[in-house]
Amino acid sequence: MSPARHHGRYPYSPIAERPVYDWPGGKRLAVYIGLNLEWFSFGEGLGAELAPSGHQPDVLNYAWRDYGNRVGVFRLADLFAELKLPVSLLVNADMYEHAPQAIAAFPGAEIVGHGRSNSERQGTLDETAERALIQETTAAIEKHAGARPLGWLGPWISQSHVTPDLLQEAGYTYLLDWCHDDQPVWMKTRAGRILSLPYPQELNDIPQIVARKREGAEFADMIVDTFDVMHAECAKRPLVMGIALHPYLVGWPHRFKHLARALNHIVARADDRVWLTTAGEIAAHAAKLPAGIVP
Repeated sequence: MSPARHHGRYPYSPIAERPVYDWPGGKRLAVYIGLNLEWFSFGEGLGAELAPSGHQPDVLNYAWRDYGNRVGVFRLADLFAELKLPVSLLVNADMYEHAPQAIAAFPGAEIVGHGRSNSERQGTLDETAERALIQETTAAIEKHAGARPLGWLGPWISQSHVTPDLLQEAGYTYLLDWCHDDQPVWMKTRAGRILSLPYPQELNDIPQIVARKREGAEFADMIVDTFDVMHAECAKRPLVMGIALHPYLVGWPHRFKHLARALNHIVARADDRVWLTTAGEIAAHAAKLPAGIVP
């Protein structure tokens, strides 16, 4: 039997055997919110489902998702402002054309590239088309936000075999697609390297609420439990806790109530070990550490 194929991006590295370092100010647990602001094509393409769709146009599921951009996102913006929580916005470029007020509801937020829309996957494209998607997304964000994004999350966590290469060559410094660690990890690219920052697929409302059919109270309990475990564990090593959210899921009142409970728990217990921050700030700090510290 031939050896199992390896991606070649990073070697195996057990977290218990790595160098120990701190986040700014001697903190050990970096907590960030990744809020997905997504646009969907009507009558075609991909999209999460509240109920199985029989045909296109899929009015039921399209309108359910549209609620997030019209209502839910502003509920979340008020909560984050009240708790003074920073946020990383994972933005489909089409949002600037169709729902710019949803982005503007978070003044000063970090903008992360998230493709053109969430009706398509980039990993199915050939290299030329994928490069164009990255370029179009980057240009749109830079035009409207006034600065180009440095981080990237592929729509539907979709990558081809050359996505990290294309992102690094396009000037991106970190990506969020790989959920393989609780610390940042350097990934090799054909022209250098790019930082892989922890982005959760467990502490993520789509896999839990849509796929596993868990509801708001249980998802909120997962956030609280994750924070409590990592808050204790960070005495041993620095950790990153990401929380991945979508307004069309946690922006509905019955789920929002429980999300607010979980985020209040974190804020109330954010002691001198906890850094409430953004994905970009975590990546920037990790990139400045001496060689060999970040695996």
